[in-house]
Amino acid sequence: MKILVTGAAGFIGHHLAEKLLKRGDEIVGLDNFNDYYPVEIKRGNAAKLAQYPNFRMIEADITDREYMLQIFEEEKFDAVAHLAAMAGVRNAVKYPEYYVQVDYNGTQHLMDGARHNDVGNFVMASTSSIYGATEQIPFVETDSCDRPLQPYSAAKRAAEMLGFTYHHLFGLNFTATRFFTVYGRASRPDMMAYLVADSITKGKQIPIYNNGEMWRDWTHVGDITDGLVAALDRPLGYEVINLGRGEPTKLIDFVEMIEELAGGKANMVNTPKIRADVVKTWANIDKAKNLLGYNPSISVLEGVSDFWEWYREEILEQTK
Repeated sequence: MKILVTGAAGFIGHHLAEKLLKRGDEIVGLDNFNDYYPVEIKRGNAAKLAQYPNFRMIEADITDREYMLQIFEEEKFDAVAHLAAMAGVRNAVKYPEYYVQVDYNGTQHLMDGARHNDVGNFVMASTSSIYGATEQIPFVETDSCDRPLQPYSAAKRAAEMLGFTYHHLFGLNFTATRFFTVYGRASRPDMMAYLVADSITKGKQIPIYNNGEMWRDWTHVGDITDGLVAALDRPLGYEVINLGRGEPTKLIDFVEMIEELAGGKANMVNTPKIRADVVKTWANIDKAKNLLGYNPSISVLEGVSDFWEWYREEILEQTK
């Protein structure tokens, strides 16, 4: 297949693009290389992908509507994996306008390009934060998700709903995959595993929210990308599907796993939970298993070990 991967230079995007390239798909990556975190990290990810002959990168912004429509007209994609987004719950509280502009309006531009050019399948990365402070745990896709706690989840939920409208009116196959706390090698520097590793090895002070008494359904990027590949291969009409491990782990336990591997202690400062955050996330993954054959196989301990191996080899060794 010829697949557009937006956000291809990002953490999850470059892992997905490489997985698709290895199986022989033609991949066109799209990324605007913004400075939300150091641009050289994204350039490095893009350079790795550029080694594959069946890969091309387009440097552009999904908020540029006319250019997005032009790209779809010229390229004639079979499918879209839409991972480009403004991410980060806390950052969204500071800059809500960017999140609506990118995560909602930018997504609409891509959907318009897809529907006008007969794209067979549109898969969008969504988020578990859509569930907000729901009392229905584990989180299940039938939840109304109509009380988002911050602009990131509000924009993502709006994009999911617009996906249904485009399916209903224009026949677009649209699947929203709701990610649960993704981590793994080559993760972003603002993600928890990376922050903890930096704190242990460099003494950096980091916040530990609610004394670490928070639970997350930590899901390794390898399992997430397996779910995305399965979604790309299965046009389902309109679906919203959780991609998690289905097994919440306490934040402080996650931190202690990294500390044990690193042989040190993180420099943590207890910080109250912010209003935009929730105490627990936990995915019901029955739908993903039934529709996608999804079967997450990487335990949290295995995933943390994989992350630490990468951090030690690629970050610590490179800075010596």
